[in-house]
Amino acid sequence: MLRRLYDWTISLAATPYALWALAAVSFAESSFFPIPPDVLMIPMIIATPNRAFRIALVALVASVLGGLFGYYIGAQLFDVVGKPMLEFYGKMDAANTFNEWFQAQGAWAVLVAGVTPFPFKVITIMSGWTSLSLPVFIISAIIARGVRFFLVAALLWKFGEPIRDFIERRLGLMFTLFMVLLVGGFFLVRYL
Repeated sequence: MLRRLYDWTISLAATPYALWALAAVSFAESSFFPIPPDVLMIPMIIATPNRAFRIALVALVASVLGGLFGYYIGAQLFDVVGKPMLEFYGKMDAANTFNEWFQAQGAWAVLVAGVTPFPFKVITIMSGWTSLSLPVFIISAIIARGVRFFLVAALLWKFGEPIRDFIERRLGLMFTLFMVLLVGGFFLVRYL
């Protein structure tokens, strides 16, 4: 089923409504959809490199708006959906501990999840559930998603088709390693 969903998402890139489809996928991926907008964005940019940065901007705006919807889900629907599940599994105490950690480190979580392959929707919902400052959430989401989408757009605009394999297979790993090194560097400076 996931493969069919992926193929369907890719087929949207060839339609005249591709920008609208990208906006819809970017919005949905930030709150509940399992397929990242990159799978639609990459073929769109390869097909029309002169529109690369417009495509990245559409993905950014829609993703941040979708992130706000994910935040709403966490803030307003957690009691109805999330809390009963955590109580059933006896994990409410662990969730409360996580809440305290997320309040202290939430901006970093949003930045890391927004740039890496980690599902952004998880962090958007957690941000709402933990009542992370909305301005902090929005600024972190804009920075993280902007870096991710505009870097992909710039690489495809500059190098075209040859960079596609790198982006699809290795860019997430590179972002993850960079973020681990960055956070590790801050940790070392602060605690050593």
